[in-house]
Amino acid sequence: MAIIVLKQGREKSLHRRHPWAFSGAVASIKGAANPGETVEIVSADGAWLARGAYSPQSQIVVRIWSFEQAQCISSDFFKDRLVSALSMRKSILDQREPAGLRLVNAESDALPGLIVDRYGEFLVCQFLSTGVEFWKPVIVETLAELTGCRGIFERSDVPVRKKEGLPPQKGVLFGQEPPEFVEIIEGSARFLVDVRTGHKTGFYLDQRENRRCVAQFSRNAEVLNCFSYTGGFGVRAMAAGARHLINIDASETALEISRKNFRMNAAGESGVEHMNGDVFEIMRNFRNNKRRFDLVVLDPPKFADSRAQLMRAARGYKDINYLAFQLLRPGGMLFTFSCSGAVSAELFQKIVAGAALDAGREARIIAELSQAPDHPVALNFPEARYLKGLHVYTI
Repeated sequence: MAIIVLKQGREKSLHRRHPWAFSGAVASIKGAANPGETVEIVSADGAWLARGAYSPQSQIVVRIWSFEQAQCISSDFFKDRLVSALSMRKSILDQREPAGLRLVNAESDALPGLIVDRYGEFLVCQFLSTGVEFWKPVIVETLAELTGCRGIFERSDVPVRKKEGLPPQKGVLFGQEPPEFVEIIEGSARFLVDVRTGHKTGFYLDQRENRRCVAQFSRNAEVLNCFSYTGGFGVRAMAAGARHLINIDASETALEISRKNFRMNAAGESGVEHMNGDVFEIMRNFRNNKRRFDLVVLDPPKFADSRAQLMRAARGYKDINYLAFQLLRPGGMLFTFSCSGAVSAELFQKIVAGAALDAGREARIIAELSQAPDHPVALNFPEARYLKGLHVYTI
């Protein structure tokens, strides 16, 4: 087993059990290792620190499997970790419905680079690092054994794999191929999910609790649902008694699935509009035509993939929130989100505050929002809290 020797003083993050070791912290490598193979990490004075998966092409040169020197990285190791992740979900969530659910949340479940989502009787996985790619056959076999699923489908068709030196991959890993749409239930709502080609693994499972929150304030409201995708927030709003709803998205494919979801929930005709186009442009047109709403949802795609894109992302978030404040009636509600990991919760609040100021609106934060509990954040890995949201009341 190869040994990664760190530079003097660069072991502090591992003492705090952060699951990443960066290439800039490495002094030398003793021995040879292939991508994904297990390596040892030691300090400059030779003290053992951790054991993890080697990724020579990534800035994150090792993702930590274990901080316990006696722990062997084997098929039993992965079974124990997967059992632990599944047990946590059973203790905090009701799994009696065939709902969408995240079963494994990468580093926060001590399985760096592995995402596993359940949609009904199918699992959808993303293998995002060399370590989980190396152990993929073991992980797939163990997931099939533990869950009894009908099929496991891979959605590792994401750009982040390039940073690991891995090509994109997609297809059946076990059992049956999922149908064109998998139906899930969320509260009283039903949704069709395209797990084979949809965003992420098919649906924004992380927004489950926030959709519930929007529903609580939607009765008799005129609602604008921006970046609506397949209608998650909108369906919940109409089911809760919204008076009128407009969904806006740049993807006509997503809007077509959204229309199916509204029809399936008996909310497909009266009071619902779908608009295909640029959200910024449509909102500016609404403002110029003095259109007003009681509730606005902003759930845009990631504006920043890295800190280098932070300034551009901040401008985008400010612009879209500025427009939202101009469209809200006094007493209106704004639910605004950022899924950009490079944008901190503190910075996001400052951006939204600046947008309100420029729009000439006073506003109050009713609640700070984040991802659903099946997307946990490990205490030693705060980076896992990527979804930031604010529920804002306008005056």
